[in-house]
Order: sequence, then structure tokens, then C-alpha cells
Amino acid sequence: MTELLVACPECDALHERRELAPGAKARCVRCRAVLYRRSRLELDNQLALVTAAILTYLIANSFPIVDLQIQGRSNSATLVGSVLSLWRDGRELVAVLVFATTLLFPLIDLGAMLSLLLITRRGRPTRAFAPLLRFLLTLRPWGMIEVFMLGIVVSLVKLSNMAQVLPGVALWAFGILTVLMAVILSMDLHALWHVAPRTVASLKAPGRPVHR
Repeated sequence: MTELLVACPECDALHERRELAPGAKARCVRCRAVLYRRSRLELDNQLALVTAAILTYLIANSFPIVDLQIQGRSNSATLVGSVLSLWRDGRELVAVLVFATTLLFPLIDLGAMLSLLLITRRGRPTRAFAPLLRFLLTLRPWGMIEVFMLGIVVSLVKLSNMAQVLPGVALWAFGILTVLMAVILSMDLHALWHVAPRTVASLKAPGRPVHR
């Protein structure tokens, strides 16, 4: 029976892959770098978490973020409305960046993650698995929900001296979404490769192949 080997990402030492306990990490015996880890969440738990994140994302983009009240006047806007306002004000580049990093990329990330989990759970081989996994690994660094939330908090602190700021439903939803995305991003995507059916794993895996 062919052994399943794992190459250390730091020193290229080869190790035999073994099953881990939930939440455990495997480290290189040479340089102590993390080789792979097993999530504390099982596959069904991960699927439920991603589904909850998608629903929270839809809520966050369907309701106003904040309601500003200045001298008896009230103004509120959704994130999509804010992007459109930036575009109309001639700040096209900023509008595109906000749209891409806070709307488009997180949605694609969650959609791709949901597809990978469904493919893995179904247990049927598909050639879309490997390209989708590579695509998600490439996309991950461009999602910036947490940076957006930090910007909102700083803005609200500054605006609180000039107007009455009432948090909207979307603000709480974005806060929950930030926590959910942090948990999802902490998942080891490479672990899905080894949970997937063996027929899928026989296709070309992402990363450098190991020759014995």
C-alpha cells in the first residue's frame, strides 16, 4: 500500500501522514513547522457554519448599517448604497475596492467553500474539486471583512461627537459575520483534500508534487 507523504513547507522534509485528534497539529521533526492540522469541527459542523455565514452576509447587505440623526434629520444607507454614493461622487477606484473586498470576494469565498464542503460530504468524485480548491487558496488573502469592521468602528467613534449614531441591523450582522469568517478562515483547506474521496484525491493536488 502506498504511503501518503507530506512535505514540510519550510524545509521540504517528507513525513508520513497520520490521522490526528480533533484540534491537533502535526509538526515537522526537523524544523517544528506546522505540517497540517485537524479542525475541531467535523464536516457537518463546517457546513453549518458556512451556511450561517452566508445567511448573515445576506442580512448584513440587506439592511442599513447605521442611522445618523443630525438636527432632526435622519440618514441611513446600506453597504451597497455607500458604494454607489462613492461612485457618484467621483471616487470610482475607492468604490471598486470597497465593493471587491467587502462584497464580492467574501461572497465568492463563502460560495466556493460551500461547494467544496458539499462535494466532500456527497462523496462523489468531481474534477471541479481541485481547481476550486486552488482558486479558493488564491482568493483568501483578498477578503477584508475584518478591516471593514475596524473602519466602521473608527468612523462611528468620530461621528459620535457630531451626530447621534444608531447602530442598524447590518452593523450587528457584520460583527457576527466577522467572527464567523475568522473561524472559517482558520480552517485548513488542505485538510479537505484528505477528507475528499480517494478518487478525487487521485487527481492532481494543489502544490508541488512529491517524487520518491
